[in-house]
Amino acid sequence: MTKCLFLLLFLSLDLTAYNQVIKGTVSDKDNHSRIGFAYIYFNGTYIGTNTDKEGYFELDISKYPSMPLTISALGYYSVTLSVASYSKPLIIFLKPKLYELSEVVISEKSNERERKRNLNLFMNTFLGTTKNAKSCAITNPNDILFVSHNDTLKAFSSNPILIDNQALGYKITYFLDEFVLDIRNESFSFSGNIIFRDDQDADETQKLMFKSRRKLTYLGSRMHFFRSLWKNELDSTNFRLKNSEFEDLSYKDVVMKEDSLTKYLTYPEEIGICYQSNLPTSFIVFLQEKANFDINGYFDPSSLSWQGEMSLKRIADWLPYEYELK
Repeated sequence: MTKCLFLLLFLSLDLTAYNQVIKGTVSDKDNHSRIGFAYIYFNGTYIGTNTDKEGYFELDISKYPSMPLTISALGYYSVTLSVASYSKPLIIFLKPKLYELSEVVISEKSNERERKRNLNLFMNTFLGTTKNAKSCAITNPNDILFVSHNDTLKAFSSNPILIDNQALGYKITYFLDEFVLDIRNESFSFSGNIIFRDDQDADETQKLMFKSRRKLTYLGSRMHFFRSLWKNELDSTNFRLKNSEFEDLSYKDVVMKEDSLTKYLTYPEEIGICYQSNLPTSFIVFLQEKANFDINGYFDPSSLSWQGEMSLKRIADWLPYEYELK
C-alpha cells in the first residue's frame, strides 16, 4: 500500500517534454536484485519518476542539465550522481540501511515522555523555528526512530518523512540519510534529499496566501543569493559581500566561471553576506576550496556551511528550484 501511494505521488510530478532522456536500472548493492518503485529525481524540485517492477526507469533531464540526479528507495541510502555526460544506460546500486537496526532497537525502550522530547528536538532542528516552521507538520512521525546517548540525538527513518507545509503550500517528501544533534553544544548535521509538490487541495484564497508567503521566504534566501550571484546582480537585489575585515567583495573576487552551466564560488576565508544592511547577517564557511552553483540557485551543499540568519532557514523555508519570483 505504501509503495502504491508513493507511486501515485511521483506520477503527479511535472515531467518536461524535451528529448534529453536517460535510462537505467536500480538494484540492491548486496544481492543485485532489482528495486521496483525506486525514486529517480532532481533533489529540491518537482521533477522525478519511478522505476518499474523490474527496476527500470527513463527520465528527461534537460530542464536541469547541471544538477546531479538522486536515486532513493524505501529502506536504502540515497545515491546522488552527475548524469550530464552519460550516454549509456545507468546501472545504479543502492545500499540497504541494515546496519542501523541494532541501534534503533534501543529507541523502542524509550518512554513516551522521552520520545516526545526527542521528536520536538528533531522537529526544531530539522524544520526550524521560523514562522513558516510553526505551520509545518510531519504527517508520519511514528516512522522516525531515535537513539539518545551522552547528549547526542540520532534520528533514523527507513520510510521517507512526509511534511505538510501549510505556510507555503507544499507537500514534501524527504529521504533522511543522517541526523545527528549535539544537544549540549547545540550543533547538528543532517543530510538527505527532498521532493516538492504543490498542495492540490488549496482554494484561491489559500493560493494567494501561499504566493505572498513564498515571495517573503524567497527574498534574502540562499536561493535568491545564488541566483543573483549567477547574474552578477547582487547590488540590484540588495546583497553585499564582505571579507573578515568588513571590506566589500566584488563578483570577480569570488566567482570562477567553469562553463555555461556551472560557476564556482571561492574565497580563501569565510564570506559575510549582507542583505538590505551594511553589516553581514549571514556567513559562508568553505568546507572545500570552491562550491559549484548554477542559474537555478542550486549549490553543492557538501562544499560549504552556513552561519547566521541563513542557517536558521531549514526545511520549512526551502523552496523548489521551479520557484520564480513574479
